[in-house]
Amino acid sequence: MKSSYKNFFAVLAALIWGLAFSAQSYCAEKGMGAFTFNALRALIATVVLFFVCIIFSKGTFFSQLKDRKYLSSLLAGGAVCGTILFLATNFQQSAFSSDTESGKVGFITVLYIVLVPIFSIIFKKKATPTVWVSVVIAIIGMYFLCIEEGSGFNINYHDLLALACAVLFSFHILFIDRFASKVNGIQLSFVQFAVVTVLSGACALFTEAISPQLIVSCFWQIAYVGVFSSGVAYTLQIIAQKDSNPTVISLLLSLESVFAVLGGAVILGEVMSIREYIGCGIMFCAVILAQLPERNKKNEA
Repeated sequence: MKSSYKNFFAVLAALIWGLAFSAQSYCAEKGMGAFTFNALRALIATVVLFFVCIIFSKGTFFSQLKDRKYLSSLLAGGAVCGTILFLATNFQQSAFSSDTESGKVGFITVLYIVLVPIFSIIFKKKATPTVWVSVVIAIIGMYFLCIEEGSGFNINYHDLLALACAVLFSFHILFIDRFASKVNGIQLSFVQFAVVTVLSGACALFTEAISPQLIVSCFWQIAYVGVFSSGVAYTLQIIAQKDSNPTVISLLLSLESVFAVLGGAVILGEVMSIREYIGCGIMFCAVILAQLPERNKKNEA
């Protein structure tokens, strides 16, 4: 597949994710629990992806699963990526509240793009000096975005949840990059969402009061996030990352932060303070700086 198509898939995934923040914020304001919301969205994604797997495999889906080595890689990748995604999406959904703008959560979440190169050290990949500079800039942006003026260093609880989500998404991207080359991308997405469905559903049953009336009132928002944000966008991410330059794809995925702010303003009519917009701008600069390629001294010579 040409890189231009993969880049388009990455931007499309970013657009879908960015607009999904408004739907997630709406459901949170209505009082739906994070586990309930994510169990429903993951269930819808799992069902959709199951049929997509069958259609796109042209009848070879079940025969592929007979290969024990392939099945082992698929289940391992799905279990790892699904567990991380379960934690990330529930931290993210819990970050929404009646006084937390969806655009703000979107920009904090996109910090994963700065953290990915740093956590890559675990896989014995050194971070460049430019990355470390971007981390400092991102911290400054976080200060303007998360810490209210005159309140010292009292970071909002929901901001910490969004930051934890960014850390988890960083690991999700790294593990997707690790498994995407070994198995079919759509099948990997199907298994990971099946894992998210089971884990979120179990937590919802034991910790949250599930209201059928609330689910009905939020049906379209859940359906959008389930079909597009989960089933489509995460699959596009996997396809875009496969055999691609992770730096380029990560930069394109980070555009979700821009779409999140635009979506919150257009769909929900949210208005962020000038201080918060400055924080978003600084963080986005850090995101872009972190993806700039290191100069090759030999080529310059």
